[in-house]
Amino acid sequence: MPLVSPLSADYDLETKNLAEFFNETLGFCPNSVLTMQRRPAISKAFINLNKAVMANDGRVTSALKRMIAWVSSNASGCRYCQAHAIRAAERYGAEQEQLDNIWEYKTHPAFNEAERAALDFSLAASQVPNQVDETIKKRLYEHWDEGEIVEMLGVISLFGYLNRWNDSMGTSLENDAVESGNQYLAKIRWDKGKHI
Repeated sequence: MPLVSPLSADYDLETKNLAEFFNETLGFCPNSVLTMQRRPAISKAFINLNKAVMANDGRVTSALKRMIAWVSSNASGCRYCQAHAIRAAERYGAEQEQLDNIWEYKTHPAFNEAERAALDFSLAASQVPNQVDETIKKRLYEHWDEGEIVEMLGVISLFGYLNRWNDSMGTSLENDAVESGNQYLAKIRWDKGKHI
């Protein structure tokens, strides 16, 4: 059972209008947002930050941003965010072979070196203590410009917030997200955990 129950999608109309963004990304409004709206300033700020972080201003594709989010969520152990990130990666056109082998991105041929550098950055930046070092930096600069690196760190940081929020809250996982988690992550022993 979640720490705090989500409210109705109609509780705050401004949040509801902003949350239409998630109908595209996930196909539903996340329970995390429905909980945040107990303080509408938080839900509105979060949605606007999410929209800004996930905008595409360079070569970091929407699919890659969601895979970066998955690696970050996997590093932190948030099963709620793992399911959401893999679902959004699928909805934003990640290749089937990448979705099926996200856990093996370091060696699987479905991932190129630029993607590996981005996903290694996500893993290093999401660990405590932080593992971003000169090797990670050098690899990033071989493939990405500074604006693109900022976009990636925006995703990692956004999911740092979401991982803490949803794991602490024990946010109930939506059925569609459970389906995506089961489809793509079951082979790495993914389950809903406390997000029932």
